[in-house]
Amino acid sequence: MPNAVTGKIDRKYMAHLIDAGKLCHGATLDWDRLGDDLEEYNVDLSPQTETKTNIKGETSFIHNGYQETSEASPYYANTESKLFPKLQDIVDYRHKDDNCKTNSLELHLWDGNETDGYVAWQQGCYVVPTSYGGDTSGYQIPFTVNYFGERVKGIFKDKTFIPDGSTPEEETEPAQAKSGSRSNLS
Repeated sequence: MPNAVTGKIDRKYMAHLIDAGKLCHGATLDWDRLGDDLEEYNVDLSPQTETKTNIKGETSFIHNGYQETSEASPYYANTESKLFPKLQDIVDYRHKDDNCKTNSLELHLWDGNETDGYVAWQQGCYVVPTSYGGDTSGYQIPFTVNYFGERVKGIFKDKTFIPDGSTPEEETEPAQAKSGSRSNLS
């Protein structure tokens, strides 16, 4: 990655990773960066808002938070992917609940550098395949990422997520989805 990003930020500098190693009750962290076949990937915040008018004619606005989701579609099966075997396992065995639970990591590759690390946000999520099959372009397993719990800000350095206020020796994790935080950023 370049040392400094200035001006308009290209999409490639917002990286999204899924911990494939923790899916299906796995024990070893294994981050996989999304994007090989994706032309678009958005985190839909789905704000939970409401506007009410009382009998006095006063209007109030209530914001109850977000229900974030993302769609990875298409997702072409690739035997060299860390995520594919876990998605196939979920599809084959129709896994649900905690078998689909893992962590996501969002890297701001415009904010930092390889030496000092990049600003990162870790959050628990459920990875849920929505279908499988596809056309002649290849076998596909598109999936939805359903985020939950608090986002934890930190730094991604030396293939490790370090939450703010801790050191690599004191690595902590989001309470909702424990994981060691080592990774390949490929």
